[in-house]
Amino acid sequence: MLLVVFLILVAVPAIEIALFVEVGGLIGVWPTILLTFTTAIAGTIMLRVQGLSTLRRAEQSLARDEPPVRELIDGMCLLLAGLMLLIPGFATDVIGLLLFIPPLRRQFGLWLWGWFKSRPGVKVRSRYGRGFEARDGVIDGEFEEVQDDAIELPPPPPPKSSKWGRR
Repeated sequence: MLLVVFLILVAVPAIEIALFVEVGGLIGVWPTILLTFTTAIAGTIMLRVQGLSTLRRAEQSLARDEPPVRELIDGMCLLLAGLMLLIPGFATDVIGLLLFIPPLRRQFGLWLWGWFKSRPGVKVRSRYGRGFEARDGVIDGEFEEVQDDAIELPPPPPPKSSKWGRR
């Protein structure tokens, strides 16, 4: 974890500064600044279009009573892509643009999902499909004993008569 923090705080800015110097030397200062703003604007537009599409797919999954797991992972990747394009720099822009490509985003999402499930102490459970498996016919669960006198039930409704009369 310390290595990840080091890379984020030191290595990424150093790489971005080096790329700014190189690109600025090739195309000039103002085109470099314009390119930085252009990628931020393009990222915002792409995030809006693909994010709304992902949101619609998630709503459709929920309407079918399916968990929108793929859509949630796509949404997290799109959020990361948008963040990468908003951070000034060319290396982060390349990562952000790659995450906007659906097949690459899905591969990254699968890797991220596998990494998340492999973390110690993380248990992935779902109401749908895998996750709740009975072993030897025993389903593990919790219960609470309730006293009968503690429950106040409303009186039963009077019987309804049907149009055919009582039997």
